[in-house]
Amino acid sequence: MPVAPVRNPSHTEVETREVKFLLEVDLDSTGWDEGTAVQELERILRYWGGNLRHCEMAPGDGQALYDSGHREVGRWTVTSE
Repeated sequence: MPVAPVRNPSHTEVETREVKFLLEVDLDSTGWDEGTAVQELERILRYWGGNLRHCEMAPGDGQALYDSGHREVGRWTVTSE
């Protein structure tokens, strides 16, 4: 599988708009206790930290986040303001 090239925003893009990467996990809906929450968040961050090189990073991009039980618990998105 070819690896997508890393996209760095141009100097002009950075100056003309604010781009944000948001990773949100709804802890209230998971039912995790504190220890499980820490383990699941570590797992999510580790997985996406290594996987982001394969994703587009332009405003509007994003994907669902899943816990170790394959339940959707959040989402990462790229936004521009």
